[in-house]
Parts: sequence; C-alpha cells; structure tokens
Amino acid sequence: MKNYVLIVEDDNDINHMLCDLLESRGYHTASAFSGTEALLYIEKEVPRAVILDLMLPGMTGEELLSRMKARNADIAVIVTSAKDAVHTRVELLRAGADDYLVKPFDTEELLARLEVALRKKGQGSGEDKAERLVYKDIVMNPEEFKITVAGQEVILTRREYLILELFIRNPGKVFTKNNIYESVWNEEYLGEDNAVNVHISNIRQKLARVKGDETYIQTVWGIGFKMR
Repeated sequence: MKNYVLIVEDDNDINHMLCDLLESRGYHTASAFSGTEALLYIEKEVPRAVILDLMLPGMTGEELLSRMKARNADIAVIVTSAKDAVHTRVELLRAGADDYLVKPFDTEELLARLEVALRKKGQGSGEDKAERLVYKDIVMNPEEFKITVAGQEVILTRREYLILELFIRNPGKVFTKNNIYESVWNEEYLGEDNAVNVHISNIRQKLARVKGDETYIQTVWGIGFKMR
C-alpha cells in the first residue's frame, strides 16, 4: 500500500494523535504500542515508513530499529524520543534511522521530515515511483515483471509471476485453484487441469533456492493456497 505509515508509540494519546494527523494528510496508518506488535504488523505488510518511539515496553526502540532494517532497509524510520543527547542521535542515525525528532516536536516539522525521508527513498506522496509490491523480503516490480528475494533476482515465468503477484496483493486471502486459474489464465477452470499445482510447485522451488529456510506459500488443505 502506497504511503502506509506504522506508528510505534506506547502512549495511547500520542499514537492516535499521530494517526489522525497523518490520515488527514492522505497517509494510511496502523498503530503499534510495542516492538513485538510492530513486528507482527511488518510481517503482514511492510510499511513505507515507521515513526518510532524509543521508550517502548519489552523490546527497546533501538532493537526494533535494528530488526526492521535487517528485514527491509528501504523502510524510512523517523525516531522520536525525549532523549536529546547528541551521541544518542548520532548512534541512532548510524544504526539506520533516517531522521530523529526530539519530543515534544512540532507536528508540521514531523510531516515535513516524513516527506523528505520518503522522497529520498523515491516514495514521496506526490512523486511515487512505479508501484512495488513488498512481502517479507520479496520485492516485486509489476512494470518490469522483476522479482528479488533478499536482494537476489529470481527468474519466474509470466504465469508464475502473476500467481505470486496475486498472492502478495492479497496476503491474507485463501485462493482456490479455481480463483487462481481464472485470474491468471483468464479461462474457466474445469477442475481437471494440474497447471496450478505445477506452477505453485515451481514458484516454491525457485524461492527456496534463495531462502531455503522460509516458507512463503502455504497450502490450506481442502481449500487452496495463501501467503504464509
């Protein structure tokens, strides 16, 4: 989703204030109140940007920053904290934060810094690059029919690509063979063709060559398939 921003802030009032502010400016938002909850959101859909409070329950903001950047370096992260020591800001920027705001901060300044951070990554609200699809460490470029996994290009056939794109655009949905066949082949599924199984098996094998320890496509027995 374009301009999807995850707010990671354990103060309920601040979290909802930031969500309301960003929603009013055309962003899509989600609220997380701990590092663990933030990682669950990122597992489902990688945000374009994260506004990250350092003082979180359980997992620290510093640890969360490290784990987010290890998962996807393209996430723009703006750290917000009451800590104003220069060495703290320098350490966070070196660790991968794209910007740092000291609390209390002006909301207009936050919006401006968010725009700048997104623009640097080619994701600004007014001048987006062609849409990319991101799921875990899979990045798809529908314009070029190009896919990378953990930064390594994977070559798929056209139909393999279209099947994977269908799944990634709808990560929570279970697709029957009928759904997949009619969406990708644009023909009525007669219930006998094994093409869907063969193509999904090929996709799994190609992804496993890069990340053998990761299962991306899950079989939902008796129903169909979905992203895991």
